[in-house]
Amino acid sequence: MTGLRATSAYAVSKGLARSISRALPEEVPIAMVYNGTTQAVMMATPCDLKDFGRGFTRTEGWGTPDSIEVVTHENGIEVQMWLPDAKAETLASRRRAMAGPVGCGLCGIDSLTEAARDVPAVTANISLTPDHIVAAMRALRDGQALHDQTRAVHAAGFYVSDQGFIDIREDVGRHNALDKLIGATLDCTGGAVVLTSRVSVEIVQKSAMAGAPVILAVSAPTTLAVQTADAANITLVALARDDTFEIFTHPQRIQTDEASDVA
Repeated sequence: MTGLRATSAYAVSKGLARSISRALPEEVPIAMVYNGTTQAVMMATPCDLKDFGRGFTRTEGWGTPDSIEVVTHENGIEVQMWLPDAKAETLASRRRAMAGPVGCGLCGIDSLTEAARDVPAVTANISLTPDHIVAAMRALRDGQALHDQTRAVHAAGFYVSDQGFIDIREDVGRHNALDKLIGATLDCTGGAVVLTSRVSVEIVQKSAMAGAPVILAVSAPTTLAVQTADAANITLVALARDDTFEIFTHPQRIQTDEASDVA
C-alpha cells in the first residue's frame, strides 16, 4: 500500500477556481490483534504495517511478536500477531478499550497509572555536535516522500552521526510514525530519534523503550515530556530549526561550549 490516494478538489486563486487532483494520506482503522484478541485500534496510514505492529508491541513492553500477518478487511486492517503465552497473559493489564485518534497515543488506556508508567533509564551514550543536529533535521525534511506528496503526515527517523539516517517512517499520527520506525529499527541505542512533531510524554516513553539516548524534534516538548526524559536519562533537544535548537535534558551528549549551563 502506498498510503495515499488521489482526491478531487478545487484550487481557488484570486477568486478563480480550477479542478485539480490532490494526493492525500489515507487514514484507516488499524487493529492490533494479539493471539486472536484485539488490544488496540489506531487510526493510521496503511503502509509499513508490520513495522507498526512490531514497534507498537515493543513500546508497549510486550517484546517482539513470534509472527505477524497483515489482513485487510472491508472496514479496516488487522495486524495479527502472536506472542508467547506468558506475554499474552500480561496484555489485560494494559488493554486499550477504544480507538486512539491520530493526535493522542494514550487514548483508551484504562488507568492513570498506565498513562504515567515508568520506563527504563537509557544507558547508551552517543555524542552529537550542533552540525550533526542541523544535518539531521535537514535530511529528515528531504527524506519525507509521503509528506512531499500530501503535506499532511509526520515523520520519525533514526539518525547515526557517521551514517546519516538508517530508517525513516511516516504516518498521519506522530506516535504511529515513531512506532513504525522502532519496528523497523528495533535497536535505537546507537543514534538519535528525529521527529517532525512536538514531543509529548508518550513520544519519550516509546523512545526510552527502544533505548534511544537522544531525541531531536522540530517543535517544543511538554513539561511532562521533559520530566520523563530527565528521569529516563534521555537527551531531549527540541525547537531544532535552521541552525538553532534548545537542549532540555542531559546536555552532556551534545558538544557545545554552553551545554554545562543548561538546566
